[in-house]
Amino acid sequence: MDERARRVGLNEAMFRTVNDEVHGLNERFAVIADPMSVVCECGSAVCTERLELRAAQYEAVRRDPTHFAVKPGHELPDVETVVERHGGYVVVQKHPGEPAELAERTDTR
Repeated sequence: MDERARRVGLNEAMFRTVNDEVHGLNERFAVIADPMSVVCECGSAVCTERLELRAAQYEAVRRDPTHFAVKPGHELPDVETVVERHGGYVVVQKHPGEPAELAERTDTR
């Protein structure tokens, strides 16, 4: 895997971890905001865009460790494919091989 693809994958994994923590806090304190505000899980380390997802939508994305929720236009076709389109966000899937393997290795669930 080239250095850029690795960096993109690590950035996405970092944002996914942040969103898992937000979701977990909502569940633990029984104040589930629905929809909840999460950070765009795109590969840009400087992206601060927010997405609004219902808790069930977030869980649906997280069922597959190679899936990430990103703002439309933030997808990176050289390392991922859009597999779902929703109002306000798209779900991308990491390409098979090293991008998908990195996503699976960094999954905290």
